[in-house]
Amino acid sequence: MAPSLLASPADFQFSLKDIHALNDCSRDNATFSGASHAKNLIGDALKTRVEAVDHDLCGVGEEDAFFVADLGEVYRQHLRWKKNLARVKPHYAVKCNPDPQVLRLMMQLGLGFDCASKNEIETVLNLGADPDRIIYAQPCKTKSYVRYAAQAGVKQMTFDNADELYKTKQLFPDAELYLRILTDDSASLCRLSQKFGAALDQTAELLELAKKLELNVVGVAFHVGSGASDPKAFIKAVQDARLVFDRAAALGFNMHTLDVGGGFTGDATFEPMAAVLSASLDEYFPPQVRIIGEPGRYYVSTAFTIACHVIARRTVADATLGTTSYMLYLNDGVYGNFSSIIFDHQHPVPRVLKAGADVLYDVPRSGYDTPSQIEYSIWGPTCDGIDIVSSSCTFPELLDVGDWLYFEDMGAYTKCSATRFNGFTDTHDVVYVCSEPGARALMGI
Repeated sequence: MAPSLLASPADFQFSLKDIHALNDCSRDNATFSGASHAKNLIGDALKTRVEAVDHDLCGVGEEDAFFVADLGEVYRQHLRWKKNLARVKPHYAVKCNPDPQVLRLMMQLGLGFDCASKNEIETVLNLGADPDRIIYAQPCKTKSYVRYAAQAGVKQMTFDNADELYKTKQLFPDAELYLRILTDDSASLCRLSQKFGAALDQTAELLELAKKLELNVVGVAFHVGSGASDPKAFIKAVQDARLVFDRAAALGFNMHTLDVGGGFTGDATFEPMAAVLSASLDEYFPPQVRIIGEPGRYYVSTAFTIACHVIARRTVADATLGTTSYMLYLNDGVYGNFSSIIFDHQHPVPRVLKAGADVLYDVPRSGYDTPSQIEYSIWGPTCDGIDIVSSSCTFPELLDVGDWLYFEDMGAYTKCSATRFNGFTDTHDVVYVCSEPGARALMGI
């Protein structure tokens, strides 16, 4: 193997030195745009790693799939958030990608954290986060986890049912509670309303019970679904939240915070979505009301690229049509970092990273519809027939064992839900680069 650019968490200080080296290659060229700068850093990291692997001689695991993470992209997404959603204090959804260096950058950026379990709370606290920066945003909680939250001083929690209120009264009567309400998430990638959220006609009864139990309801929470695409969902949710605020205030609760949840994507729909949400907030909630959100994929999806090794190839000849295609088998699949295909409805796009001796990262392509294209299907390494990454794609290159593919936009709900099915690893290396001086300064690199 070549000198490592990558970090397991314990090795990150060594990795930071390598970030300097990667950044130096483009600092002197002021004509590079931010995107070009980032592409160069990511391309250099990918090239260095894959060229160091000889699949005929390497040790077990040295050719495993790996990520390149650009912390500068996370930073740029934060600046974009601040520009478009200035009223909304982001609480990063740890579940989306609990990468330790991403969390460290979030800490330095001053973000809060949305945690859904004891482990996520503990992880953030161990980074040095103050407990009041954490919201335990899980409406149906494990009793021992509630006890842990109480002991750790993590007071902010959500609820959406009566039993949760009785549980809170027993285990954490000083908690600061947010009533999670039902929303219309029919236009979202991953719907949540089937599982969480109190209907509007149930909220009065829940608030009255909370008052009777002498619990402290301080706000309302909603979530329009992960990967939301309809801005009108935010309008209705904000209107409903206003109604619940007024009901709670009439009962004597001091309501001071609205949690607008997640659902934000990092694509071109973000700005119009943010504009609709911002206008609704300004219309229904005065400035003294604190607004928080729970973005996850928005921050990290585009920051991670994964590289995968071709471990096997099968030739598929169709004598009737006179065509030849190929089945490529990678060392990662839907039971690993491509779990997003099943759990998150994603469609990762394969691209050629290395074919033979040629590294082809970000090489412009043309003529994809010409007869010179070779057709492939791409499969994961397990014995399960559903382990398919792409049923059909084409490349001009004839790929073989030892070649590499890469997939962009792989930062959300990927490595966090990888499994060890069939005995394959669920731990993959991350090479960190940083394309933004602001992020480098915050991280001290």
